[in-house]
Amino acid sequence: MTIERIVFAVAGAFIVLSVVLAYFFSPYWLWFTVFIGANLFQSAFTGFCPLATILKKLGRETGAAF
Repeated sequence: MTIERIVFAVAGAFIVLSVVLAYFFSPYWLWFTVFIGANLFQSAFTGFCPLATILKKLGRETGAAF
């Protein structure tokens, strides 16, 4: 699995998790969803993604260009 696919999978899982937590516990968990969305938005323009940096240091491979 490439870094890009891992980032998408983790972001999607965190978004679903935060929505479930907001539904069952507190609507303040939606701020976590906002944080994830903002991080994805800024990484589209800057190319900086903290999770991708961590995965690169762990030796994961990057995906091929489309």
